[in-house]
Amino acid sequence: IEEVQITCCEFLQKQLDPTNCLGIRAFADTHSCRELLRIADRYTQQHFIDVKESEEFLFLPINQLIDIIPSDELNMTSEDVFNAVMQWVSCDVQQRKQYLPKILEHVQFSLMSARFLVNTVSSDPLIRADQTCRDLVDEAKDYLLLPQERLNMQGPRTRRRKPIKSSEVLFAVGGWCSGDAIASVEMFDPTTNEWRAVAPMSKRRCGVEVAVLNNLLYGVGGHDGVSYLNSVERFDPQTNQWSNDVAPTSSCRISVGVAVLDGCLFAVGGQDGISCLNLVEKYDRSVQRWTRKIPMGTKRLGIAVTVLDGFLYAIGGSDGQSLLNTG
Repeated sequence: IEEVQITCCEFLQKQLDPTNCLGIRAFADTHSCRELLRIADRYTQQHFIDVKESEEFLFLPINQLIDIIPSDELNMTSEDVFNAVMQWVSCDVQQRKQYLPKILEHVQFSLMSARFLVNTVSSDPLIRADQTCRDLVDEAKDYLLLPQERLNMQGPRTRRRKPIKSSEVLFAVGGWCSGDAIASVEMFDPTTNEWRAVAPMSKRRCGVEVAVLNNLLYGVGGHDGVSYLNSVERFDPQTNQWSNDVAPTSSCRISVGVAVLDGCLFAVGGQDGISCLNLVEKYDRSVQRWTRKIPMGTKRLGIAVTVLDGFLYAIGGSDGQSLLNTG
């Protein structure tokens, strides 16, 4: 019987993916398969951003959810952990809202951006309706508003997680070579100190801008050597495949600035072949749609875009006539 159990566990290890890892984890726990439980736990923590989208997650028992959420090795931001918890609760609000204070004790509100804490967490009706939940939010607000007191406010909810990360790599995407735009993509692995070719994009793109959202690499806009592009491609390093089922931006753009804020992709500025743009668009993966946001005060191409404390910063670039040092 023991040999059969070992064979089954080895088989299940090879089948792990985000849609079944919670079930395999529960099976391992029930049958005391310690090695399988450890591996399933590790897989769940590392891939939780995808696991939370599975049907298994929505029907996860409360005790198993509380086993997972506090883990220091959970590979998600505090904002994403909160969204996952609320997604789980929303599957059966009347039955599950009673567990919310107990679960949220393990969410690090103090490490969220102030904007997310105020606009998303504080305004949620379920949070507002529960005194314990409101106390947790108030605790985080004190932490954010009183930096001089933070040394006296340390605890589990102020400790940063230490997720298990896959080896970080660097991508070189598209560009210009021998007088033409190219579609090739290369990846640098610092553990081997080597560059290697990965799957090329479906279109040649120079001036393409890239960003990472949920462990997927997005390539936005660019120029194929003939035309300016508004199409977007997405690369999955796990499958080594590009997909072009991402909605296009509203305007063709090259030298656009791209960054990720609050789980959404932003495309900022650039030029469409006629003029520089001050256009700002936001891509929401959950609805597969770009929406226009408030434009910048200055038209910019070749812009640097980054995120700090819940705000999007657009720095430098050119207005088409002169270089800019403003943000």
